[in-house]
Amino acid sequence: MSKSGLFPRSLLALLLLAWSAFAVAQSLPVTVQASGNSATAVIGSPGSELAELSLVFEDASNLSPSSLGVSANLVSLSDPSLLARLPNASLTQLSSALPMMVTIEPPATGGLRFRGIGRLELHTHALAYAVGSSFRILKAPLGGQFRDVTDEILKGSVKARTTYGGFSQFLIVTDLRTSAAVIGEKINWLRDTIATLPLSERGAFNARLNNAETAIAAADYATAIAAIDDFRARAEARAGQFIPNEWRATHDVDNQAGNLIAGAATLRFSVAYLRDFGQ
Repeated sequence: MSKSGLFPRSLLALLLLAWSAFAVAQSLPVTVQASGNSATAVIGSPGSELAELSLVFEDASNLSPSSLGVSANLVSLSDPSLLARLPNASLTQLSSALPMMVTIEPPATGGLRFRGIGRLELHTHALAYAVGSSFRILKAPLGGQFRDVTDEILKGSVKARTTYGGFSQFLIVTDLRTSAAVIGEKINWLRDTIATLPLSERGAFNARLNNAETAIAAADYATAIAAIDDFRARAEARAGQFIPNEWRATHDVDNQAGNLIAGAATLRFSVAYLRDFGQ
């Protein structure tokens, strides 16, 4: 076993190939610990752990293993209902080395709530890191469409990080789409999110997003990233007083500020990737 406690990748691959041959949302053991503003979860059986999940909140209340609602499943690589939820079933592909979906769906009765944003990291030795990796972390509402929410992909063997203003389901995939296509998708998602804001707030955010989009088209990545950072700074400054910034397990509020901040973070990642590695 590795120092981190995760099972060696060569043995994981054999186990997962055997499981995925018949797995259709096969449940995996999950052990959760939580305290204060952070939580960790080990996914898999003792001695054959598949991944470690960590969550850090900006300002959480009632955080506990039971209130967090973490589960994980092995999924079939050929499940048509899952493939239909991917951005592009031929270009965004689950790996046979880690056919796993993590669900974070806090129960309404658990009382979990948080303000602002949180950070999620999914760490696994089942995948091998390489510079310029195409591994990405996708997120979807329960049963909904997945989208790229990646902030960072780091070695260790693979650590996938994202920022969140809410939950629910997460996958690590290989994403072979062009950077331009992914960036366009992320800009459209941010525009849709801006459209839910109070009318008085929309203009300033759209102007900053327009600046970023114009700079990306001109391959002026420094200006584009500066505009994205300005977008995020405005969301942080307006959060709470002018734009709702709280998430609750009862789903009776919309963490609009957190969603804007998270959307800006993953857009920044894709622009930097385009700058460094091209299409």
